[in-house]
Amino acid sequence: MPRSGMNGVDFESNVNFYRLREDRLARAKKSMKDYGLSALVCYDFDNIRYITGTHIGEWNRNKMNRYCILIDGVEQPFLFDPAAPSKRKRVDWLDIDHIMPAVGSMRGAIPAEVGMVEKVADQIAGYLKEYGAVGKVGMDIVDIPLIRALEGHKVEIVDGQQAMLDARIIKTDDEIQLLKQSAAMVDAAYYDLAKALRPGAMENELVAIANYKLYGWGSELVEFVNSISGQRGNPHSHTFSNRMVRPGELIYFDIGNTYNGYKTCYYRTFSCGVPNADQRKAYDRASKWIKDSIKAIKAGNTSADVAKCWPAATELGFKNEEEAFLLQFAHGIGLGLWEKPVISRLFSIDNPFELKEGMTFAIETWCASEDGSGSARIEEEVVVTKDGCEVITKFPSDEITSCGLPGCHFL
Repeated sequence: MPRSGMNGVDFESNVNFYRLREDRLARAKKSMKDYGLSALVCYDFDNIRYITGTHIGEWNRNKMNRYCILIDGVEQPFLFDPAAPSKRKRVDWLDIDHIMPAVGSMRGAIPAEVGMVEKVADQIAGYLKEYGAVGKVGMDIVDIPLIRALEGHKVEIVDGQQAMLDARIIKTDDEIQLLKQSAAMVDAAYYDLAKALRPGAMENELVAIANYKLYGWGSELVEFVNSISGQRGNPHSHTFSNRMVRPGELIYFDIGNTYNGYKTCYYRTFSCGVPNADQRKAYDRASKWIKDSIKAIKAGNTSADVAKCWPAATELGFKNEEEAFLLQFAHGIGLGLWEKPVISRLFSIDNPFELKEGMTFAIETWCASEDGSGSARIEEEVVVTKDGCEVITKFPSDEITSCGLPGCHFL
């Protein structure tokens, strides 16, 4: 469980947000140097938050008008934000002259003749010149007109996303505590879903319950709740519908919660009624694969050691590993839903990388029930330790949770 409570108190150690911001910024600066970059220009919301410790509503995530500049040798980053007046009042870890308004082209929605792309390019090039950033400038995501405008200023743009992913791959203790707090919220949401699951419950109704509970507990964003019942589970639908759950069916959920920026990706499988033999067999297989892969996780082992614990795609009835890519899978998790490390039979056996202490990722497996009544899906989140890993998702997963009918765990 998380070491600390959901809110800070004066009598116990809790998440130290000033330390969190300082540690993240230091890691971003180090990675920038390691990659030989004179500066980083970031539009990716997760990278902006990692570097500046600031956030704005998810409505702004894909507008390409909010960015930051981190320059080698300059103590603080520069933040360009649509809510700059608010940030100047409420963000006390950045100097006022490091917080500027941002408009941008709104991904081309503002007419090109207004010249907003050129204005942004002039701003970026101006800051780079003023603070002596000479050489390669890393960018994470960018639209084509902006990169062309920066090239017009003779700015050498290279990939900066790898530098940021490497900065973020090892989590600090504060980050791990926030990941645990986010997972604890989903632990509790699954209890409420189990109580609500019954014949006649609709997939979207169950999604609404999870959203209500998580936002009530302080979620910043419920990015998704996949609610997938019966035949929609094979092949995996990866979203919810308005389907009504019927007796004897399996249903699995995946919940993407965000708490203080830190995310979950966390599957659990339930049965509407007592599971039958085929359903138990499917679940036992998925459970074995995930337990075997968890045993393979420790500092010094590789991603290949994990991927080898999973069945080949053809064993699951798929043509190739691309078709089964998200079904036997592991991905880093933190401020981003999918970060380094990513593990799959598609590439990890032939291209292994070393697991290191402090990496955090989610591991997921899937197996269809032979009677066609649905599929089993399990996911755990883990923190790599020196001698193994710590599982931070706590809702029971040793067996299917049966719900909604006499003889079940939950009525």
